[in-house]
Amino acid sequence: MKTKIFMGLALTAIAIQFIPYGKDHTNPPIISEPTWDSPRTKELFDNACSDCHSHQTKYPWYSNIAPISWLLARDVEEGREHFNVHAWGAQKKNEGKEAAKEVREGEMPLWFYLPTHPEARLSETQKQELIDGLEKTFGKEKTEKEEK
Repeated sequence: MKTKIFMGLALTAIAIQFIPYGKDHTNPPIISEPTWDSPRTKELFDNACSDCHSHQTKYPWYSNIAPISWLLARDVEEGREHFNVHAWGAQKKNEGKEAAKEVREGEMPLWFYLPTHPEARLSETQKQELIDGLEKTFGKEKTEKEEK
């Protein structure tokens, strides 16, 4: 019985490799880019954010293995949809003003991105530098108090 279950799982694992979703690792062309407030902000952004929020995604070796490839493709698609620095001014919904808030609140970078991307782990000083730079580059989202 255990052998049949193992064989079934092994065959399923092999079969899903032939599903093409998540295997296209072609980055779209860069349409436009914001004017960064400083080279340092761009450097910090490139290290911590650009794999999902630009057209310069670096795909690791495991991005070819399903179902990881599916999850990674979805994360990149979703990241670019919400905030994409290489479609700046051309993409209607580009949430630049929310970027600093997401970093400040610890929502970005995503927790599951960090173990395989140590360059995205920012010290508190780097995190504050990135927040300040994002606010200078994209503006600051108004807080509830400021809206009242």
